[in-house]
Amino acid sequence: MEFKLFEEEIDDLVQLLTQNKWLYHTNPLVKEESIRAAYVEGYYKNDRETHWLLEEGEKVGILFIHDISDTIPLFDIRLDAKCRGKGYGVKALRWLQDYLFGEKGKIRIEGYTRADNMGMRKCFSKAGFVKEGYLRNAWENEDGTVTDSIVYSAIKDDWITGNSTPIKMDEVPF
Repeated sequence: MEFKLFEEEIDDLVQLLTQNKWLYHTNPLVKEESIRAAYVEGYYKNDRETHWLLEEGEKVGILFIHDISDTIPLFDIRLDAKCRGKGYGVKALRWLQDYLFGEKGKIRIEGYTRADNMGMRKCFSKAGFVKEGYLRNAWENEDGTVTDSIVYSAIKDDWITGNSTPIKMDEVPF
């Protein structure tokens, strides 16, 4: 799998985002007008990096890195429906760690997903991210519904050693 920095391929981005249903995102059906408006406003570049996920030269998804100037960026992965469940998500998360920890000097990466997004939760675990929290009623969908959310993270120290640091999930409260 290869990763290519998004440049001016707005038509490809529109096709990917409008031709797929994003069940586990705030808005499952993205409209072309909103993508183009965000592009004009600089959304895909302002304190963000956007990378295409390529398999044998074909664009199979996109990775948005938010808060790229922060030491703890967030991200969003969008895979074409025909490419889901084939290991691309895990590859993208491993690349993300190599890139952000190895090249960009970041110290931590956080990722949030809906509690019912089992595919993404499996990707996080397989890529070495640690489940750090279960957030009740923390994911507000565009249609007004609310679902639970889960936060996973990867830290640079774990990436360097190849071992996950245990967390104190059940620590006695004060």
